[in-house]
Amino acid sequence: MKGYKMVQAPQRSTLTRPRADPKPDDAPQTSFIDAIHDTLRDEMRADERVLILGEDVGRRGGVFRVTAGFLDEFGDERVLDTPLAESGIIGSAIGMALNGLRPVAEIQFLDFIHPAMDQIMNEAARIRYRSNNDFQCPIVIRAPFGGGIHGALYHSQSIEAVFVHTPGLKVVVPATPADAKGLLRTAIRDDDPVLYLEHKKMYRLIKGPVPVGDYDVPLGQARIVQEGTDATIVTYGMMVHEAQKAAAEVAQETGASIELIDLRSLKPLDEATVVDSAKKTGKVLVVTEANGPCSVASEVAALIGEQAFAWLDAPVTRVAAPDVPAMPFSPPLEHAFLVDAAKIAAALRRLISF
Repeated sequence: MKGYKMVQAPQRSTLTRPRADPKPDDAPQTSFIDAIHDTLRDEMRADERVLILGEDVGRRGGVFRVTAGFLDEFGDERVLDTPLAESGIIGSAIGMALNGLRPVAEIQFLDFIHPAMDQIMNEAARIRYRSNNDFQCPIVIRAPFGGGIHGALYHSQSIEAVFVHTPGLKVVVPATPADAKGLLRTAIRDDDPVLYLEHKKMYRLIKGPVPVGDYDVPLGQARIVQEGTDATIVTYGMMVHEAQKAAAEVAQETGASIELIDLRSLKPLDEATVVDSAKKTGKVLVVTEANGPCSVASEVAALIGEQAFAWLDAPVTRVAAPDVPAMPFSPPLEHAFLVDAAKIAAALRRLISF
């Protein structure tokens, strides 16, 4: 189908996009969780309107210790331990935002967010629209998500697609410590509600350079982790690291040149970077840890089908979790459920050989 390329040349975006992680000489190596902790602390020091609320965020410092030490430094008027009531957490955050504050609300696990969905989807996401732009709702909702820690039914879900479907809500998923800082700073300073998802397996596993000082990452801007010409992998979060392993393995076996795109921002989505890459390589693999049907991977595949079909040399392929109700606790069953480098590599081999 490459003959169609002479009919219509790909339209390249003029936006400047980061091509890889920043690696300045003086950037310290920082864990993913420490990058979040340090950025929250720095934003609270810089702006007294920023405050933290959620279950156990105060004296305990959060179940993962992200807010450790905050209560002692900022006091109980800016670090608020809340009841076990997610709807109340988000409802309170909305009220604070409407009165000039910039709350960062923690949902202890994304699996627990369901009681707050009405406040998030019917209130926070629609305040700007329903007020004819008279009111804004600058809240950040932090939530750990994803599997691989033997969390089983209520501590392993990836339900980001539910929120991507909601107009008025922004959704970001950092995959590196640098992006953890850059995206969180941008989210806190944004005037609209942002769901900031943190893959819990990455907290202490992933380390990398984090630029010092005022560093931010614009929402809606993907990151090209590595450039390639033979196939593209599009993914986000923990799957970026699994996809890197898979791409390296397949490249060594076959000599194929694999492009890897980290979406970073699920909404707004950087459509131009995804479509341009699809047009360049002609073969696309979309990877998500979430269940496959109606997922972010589904949306990306549809986008490519609509805007880059004539450039494709193979069907857009998806790798996703099976369509079962929950991640099992049993380690062998959890492994069977999870998307990993081996499953991505197998799909990539099939795609390349198409």
